[in-house]
Amino acid sequence: MGKIDTLVAGATRMFAAPHVLIEARDDGTRILRSGIPLADNYARCVGEWLEHWARQEPERLFLAQRDAAGAWVRLSYGEARRRVLAIGTWLLGQNLSPERPVVILSDNSIEHALLMFAALHVGVPSCAISAGNSLMSKDFGKLKDNIRLLSPGVIYADPVERFLPALDAIRPLHSGVVLAGGASGKIAGTIPFAELEATSNEAAVLSAFNRVTPDTIAKFLFTSGSVGTPKAVINTQRMMCSNQKAKELMWPVLAWEPPVLVDWLPWSHTFGSNHNLNMVLRWGGALYIDEGKPTPALLEKTVRNLKEVAPTMYFNVPRAYDMLVPLLREDKELRDNFFSRLKFIFYAGAALPQHLWTSLQDLSLEATGQKVLMVSSWGSTETAPMASDCHFEAVRSGVIGVPIPGTALKLVPAADKMEVRVKGPNVFPGYWRQPDVTAKSFDEEGYYLIGDAVEFVDVARPTQGLVFDGRVGEDFKLLTGTWVHVGSLRVAGIDALKPVAQDIVVTGHDRDEIGFLIFPNLPECRTLCPNLPPDAPVEQLLSNPAVLSRVRQGMAMMKNLGGGSSTYPARALLLAEPPSVEAGEITDKGYINQRAVLNRRSDLVEYLYSDLIDKTVITVHGAV
Repeated sequence: MGKIDTLVAGATRMFAAPHVLIEARDDGTRILRSGIPLADNYARCVGEWLEHWARQEPERLFLAQRDAAGAWVRLSYGEARRRVLAIGTWLLGQNLSPERPVVILSDNSIEHALLMFAALHVGVPSCAISAGNSLMSKDFGKLKDNIRLLSPGVIYADPVERFLPALDAIRPLHSGVVLAGGASGKIAGTIPFAELEATSNEAAVLSAFNRVTPDTIAKFLFTSGSVGTPKAVINTQRMMCSNQKAKELMWPVLAWEPPVLVDWLPWSHTFGSNHNLNMVLRWGGALYIDEGKPTPALLEKTVRNLKEVAPTMYFNVPRAYDMLVPLLREDKELRDNFFSRLKFIFYAGAALPQHLWTSLQDLSLEATGQKVLMVSSWGSTETAPMASDCHFEAVRSGVIGVPIPGTALKLVPAADKMEVRVKGPNVFPGYWRQPDVTAKSFDEEGYYLIGDAVEFVDVARPTQGLVFDGRVGEDFKLLTGTWVHVGSLRVAGIDALKPVAQDIVVTGHDRDEIGFLIFPNLPECRTLCPNLPPDAPVEQLLSNPAVLSRVRQGMAMMKNLGGGSSTYPARALLLAEPPSVEAGEITDKGYINQRAVLNRRSDLVEYLYSDLIDKTVITVHGAV
């Protein structure tokens, strides 16, 4: 065993100083812990936060969402508790348990939140299932698997009309009652959500509330399926409450003023639900539910909301920032309101290309005279979600910070990488009804095998943080025996091929050279082709010499850096068909599933490497 070193760096006003303890082992393994102790006085359960704010600030705004006419409907903390007690009363009469949980089929909404918090209050697990499994699937295969695994006692759908085909498909698979959300019409065989609030028994609900323990199952959250088949992750009250306690210790800024968020991130995922929504509730903040999403059809709704509501913190995934940056650049009203009281921008879910980082800082400087702080975090559904946090000014994009209080990171040499494993009160106890999969998910010391790799920004100065180094299972070797680090190469490629590349899938397993399948940013591509009509077909746009030339330039730039064949693409293909949610190529958080794309588009991979290359395959050989 090596000695333990203590390393401390200076704090900023908004954040605690990063403080890292390192244990070095003889085999090259390192154990990293936060030097900030995690006190054991954090909340017993999530419901304690709602009880607190309903008593202290009953009129304070908690949630807001637009109605059909576009007006904001607002919910205070006091009203939220009153409605949670009524819904909780109804839930207590439904014979619910971990074996018969509540399933939620709905976008984010006030009703969705109230049902989830009522279940938390009375100790009944809930599970919000990705709407894509119900609305974008033809055979409902994933949804059927979800329902078989959970055996729900209650299924909520809103509006129920949208989900009727899915509900019909799963009807033989459960014995639960179906709730029709408030936006639904009268549908036979369903219970209107309003009926849940007809009576309220506060004593009965609080009796159940007082029996909730830190180890009570709070939620089941399905994994995104970015690697392997989605699994139901058990989330306990302890996991979520310890995570928010760690956040409190790292982010003193949260105590200055209640956070105000404009947020679309789905509550079927840990980022939107456990991180963002729980943080707002913990600090008595306000969350404006953004009905927009980072898609061409829905982005305008996000823009409208950001013009009306200035967030104090903004959370999103890199794909959304890629779509927002051009609009922030063009629209002064949007830019000025967005940055007017923004303390920092937070990204997670995937690495943020450096050009987007730089653009956001430049735009904030233009709007306010100061560069906005860029921060990030890292973890998974199994860690509720934080395992590390960048609560300091990072030297560049991609820094995921240092271990959060109470959590240990185990860095294990693996090939030419450092595989990272996680242990702490935020780590899940297992996958629901899958003991064999659970057993394989932990090492002999009880560390969760998360499957990611990291590296130090500067090994001599660990408080500068760790950098995400891709998923261990995604990396591959070329026929030369050289490892290709997919995660870092993907981000470097997006940056080099800007503004054409919105996302990239890396190819080359068991081949001589690397290839890129490029999902293009079509609006940015059109700016490169001013002579084309605005409605020019995608195929015509992607074959335009200006677009092809920009891709070749980026490929050549990567080659000319001189890192060898594992650091640049020798060939590339622009994809006219966007990634498919139904096929699992992209999650509803907006990041690419590398494996799913390669499997679904295997014919394009073969075409990319065929000997008869035509003009649609872009090559780097000879490019200058």
